[in-house]
This record gives sequence, C-alpha cells and structure tokens, in this order.
Amino acid sequence: MFTGIIECTGELAGIEHVPNGASIKVVVPESFAIGKRAALGDSVANNGVCLTITSLGDNFFTAFVSKETLDRTCFAYYRAGARLNLELACTPSTHLGGHIVQGHVDGVGRVISVDPLGDSLDIWIEAPSEIAMYIAHKGSIAIDGASLTVNEVDGCRFRLTIIPHTQEIVNIGAWKAGDKVNIEVDVLARYLHRLLECNAIKGSGSVSALSMDTLAKNGFL
Repeated sequence: MFTGIIECTGELAGIEHVPNGASIKVVVPESFAIGKRAALGDSVANNGVCLTITSLGDNFFTAFVSKETLDRTCFAYYRAGARLNLELACTPSTHLGGHIVQGHVDGVGRVISVDPLGDSLDIWIEAPSEIAMYIAHKGSIAIDGASLTVNEVDGCRFRLTIIPHTQEIVNIGAWKAGDKVNIEVDVLARYLHRLLECNAIKGSGSVSALSMDTLAKNGFL
C-alpha cells in the first residue's frame, strides 16, 4: 500500500519486452537511498504501478512488468529515458499525507490541457468512461501515483490544480496535452459502488437497503 506522496522521480534506464511482459531497470537519485531502504521482494510504485523489486544496487533497481500490467497501464508506451514518480510501500508508522493508494491502476487517462494559474498549473484530464463514475468533486485520485484533489468534474473530464512544490517533486511539470497518465480512483469509491451494485441485485424493498438517497441523507454525499 502507498499514500500517493511521491518521494522523487527516477529514470527508466531500460525496458526489455518479452512474450509475457517486460523487465525494467530504474535509476534513482542518491537521496532515495534505495539500497539501504529496500530489499529484494519489496514493493515500489512506479508512476502509480506497484512493482516488485527483483534486484537492486545503491542507485538502481529492476522489476518485472507483467503482460496484464502492460495492457492496463502507460508502461505499454514508456521508453528508456522516461521519468517515473517513485514511492516505496508505506509502513505502519508512515505519515498518511495523501490517501490510500494500492498501486493498482484502473485505467489510462489523457491530458486535455495544461494552463498556468499563477505559479500553479491548471490541468484537465479525460478518464476512460468506465471509471469516470468513481471520480468526485473534491475527492482524492492518484495520477501517475501522485495523490491529488479533484477540483472540478465535467462528464469524463476532471480538473486538477498542481501547486509549485508538487511540480518540483513529481513529473507533472513536464505534462502536455495528449500525454497519457495512469489513473487509480479512490478505493473507497470502488467498494461503495460494489455495495450499491450488490444491494440493487438483492432488491430495494428492504428498509435497510443501502441507496444513494440513504447516503445523501446521512451526509456521505
């Protein structure tokens, strides 16, 4: 599990495609100290994708990307030299400054526009229609692994405001219209949708039925 608070960016130094996936090597800055902080088998989020470390040194690690992950994430488009947002898996003592992020990407979105807003950036992203229902105004969302707040929703499109500090830490400052990004919706939204779905299957005649109206009346919406 992760928090969406990116620690640094690393460079995709190499990606070797094989029939069932790909092997990658990521070079990290000295400050990340991965050789001291991680071990073989540990998890690390790469642009929001949870991968298992298969080897590591003082300034690099390798990991395997399965075919399923290639099919569902931006790793299908990455080439050597790509900048990756990095975060090691959290521990029980980790400060939860973002939100609960699993590292399980729900879909690939597309950057619609990037506009300056003072020192910040105003960014519109279009999400796949099948996950747009999970994106809520002022809700949390992970984009390329970074925990961000949704400031506006318009159909399948949503707006983010990226402050200067975030631009310095993550790769968002290099985004441009047309770029593809990994999207992971808030896990709470996914479970809530499933509960409502199961409740609808059972029928809505029960007085204890969970519904959108019940949630709204009790302050959850």
